[in-house]
Amino acid sequence: MILAADRLEAQIAGGLSPIYLISGDEPLLTAEAADLVRARARAMDYSERTVLTVDRGFDWGELAAAAGAMSLFAEKRLIELRIPTGKPGVSGAKALASFAESPPEDTVLLVLTPRLDKRVLKSAWAKALDAAGIMVQVWPPDRSRLPGWISGRMKSMGLQPEAGVAELIADRVEGNLLAADQEIRKLALLLGTGSAGQEDVARAVSDCARYDVFDLVDALSKGDFDRGHRMLSGLKGEGVEPTLVLWAIVRELRALAAVTWAMSQGRDERQAMTASGIWARRQPGARAAIHRHGREGLLRLIGQAASVDRVIKGSTPGRPWQVLADLVTAVASGSNDVRRGAA
Repeated sequence: MILAADRLEAQIAGGLSPIYLISGDEPLLTAEAADLVRARARAMDYSERTVLTVDRGFDWGELAAAAGAMSLFAEKRLIELRIPTGKPGVSGAKALASFAESPPEDTVLLVLTPRLDKRVLKSAWAKALDAAGIMVQVWPPDRSRLPGWISGRMKSMGLQPEAGVAELIADRVEGNLLAADQEIRKLALLLGTGSAGQEDVARAVSDCARYDVFDLVDALSKGDFDRGHRMLSGLKGEGVEPTLVLWAIVRELRALAAVTWAMSQGRDERQAMTASGIWARRQPGARAAIHRHGREGLLRLIGQAASVDRVIKGSTPGRPWQVLADLVTAVASGSNDVRRGAA
C-alpha cells in the first residue's frame, strides 16, 4: 500500500503493519515519518530495536538472523534497515522479498531509503514490500505550498501567524525545511504561544550571510543603488563567497524574466509572480525591476551575470568583486544610468 507521509500518523493509530518502507530525500520529513513508526512501536511494547545499515560489506544474512533471533528481554522487536543507496543488490532483493513473503510475528521491519525512482519502484523487492506492508513516499512541499506548510507547523506549536509571516519565512529559508523548522522553534521559544507578526520574525530570524544576499536582491529589485552597494561591500567584508552573491542575483533575474515571458503569453502579473516564487511582500520591488529593464533588459543582465561567473571561476581575467559591483549597478539602475560601483 502506497501512502503519503501526511497520512502516516492516521494509519499507524490503528496499529502497525509488519513492514514500512519510507523513501524520500527531504531529511526533516523523512526523519519525522520514521520517528512516528518508532514511537508507535514503543507504545505497543516493541521494546527491542535492531539497526542494520547496508554498506559495501553488508551480509544480508543479518536480516534473517535478526528476524529469527529469540530475545530474553523482549517479545516484540523493531528491525530498522537503512539502505543509503536505495539499491539492495541481487542478494538484498532476494532477502527483502523473502522477508515480505512471510513476515515474522511480533516483528516490524522499517526500511529507510532515499527517494526511489519509477524503475526501482517496479522491482520485485519493492513490490513485495509494498504488498506486505506500507510504502511511504516523502515529498517536500513545493514553493507554492511552502507557506501553508510553515503556517500549519507554526499553529501546531501554538503560534498564530499574522498575514505575510509564513511567506516571509518561506522567502528566508528558500525551501530548506530544516531551517524553517529551526526558525519556527526559535519563535516558539521567544514568543511562547499566540500571535506572531512580521516584526517578530525579523527580530528572531538568523542574521547570517545567506539571508543578507536576499536582502541585497530586494534592494537591487527596488532600484536602491546606494543600499545595494553598501550591502555588497558588507558581504565582501564578512568573507562571503562571490559565487553565493552571484547565485542570488541570477536567481532573481531568471524569476523576473520568467514573469515577463508569462505575461507576454497573457498571464496575470500577480499569478505569474507567484508561480515564479515572488511572494506578495516582494512583488512591488519585482514590478519596479521589470518596469526599469523589460524582458530584453533582463536577458541582457543574465548575459552579464554569465560573464561575471566566468571571472569568478578564473576562466576570464578580471576582479570578481569589481565585476559583481558592475552587475549590482546594472541591476539597480535604469537602462540610461551609467553609474559605476566599487567594491
